[in-house]
Amino acid sequence: MGIHYDYKSTRGEKAMRKEAKRKARLEQKRAKRVSQSKTGETKEEMHDIHKPITLEDLTNPDKN
Repeated sequence: MGIHYDYKSTRGEKAMRKEAKRKARLEQKRAKRVSQSKTGETKEEMHDIHKPITLEDLTNPDKN
């Protein structure tokens, strides 16, 4: 009879742990999705196609 008593007495606690675990997984998925969408938004600007490319354009990392 001890196993049944133990099951019912801890049922609520187990349900709360399971719910918390599920919410944590959902939050991680949301955070991952948000971080992936932010990296997709940053788009490098292309060089103007009507302007000739100079050596300074290729070698200067500070110039955007």
